[in-house]
Amino acid sequence: MEKIKIRQNEEFIKLGQALKAVGAVESGVEAKEVIQDGLVSVNGEKDTRRGRKLYDGDLVEFGGIQIEIEK
Repeated sequence: MEKIKIRQNEEFIKLGQALKAVGAVESGVEAKEVIQDGLVSVNGEKDTRRGRKLYDGDLVEFGGIQIEIEK
């Protein structure tokens, strides 16, 4: 499981940024495509919003990769 820490002065990270941060996708365009195609889930539910805000405790899954968001 990959872990992403939210920057200290921020409340959230966007879904597309999280996928790029762990190397699950190569670019923002690729992130947009996989999200809009319904290939990404947040907390067990498909989410098609690239700008979805992720907060401490959220769990993202894509292509066998799990990403946990931490504050």
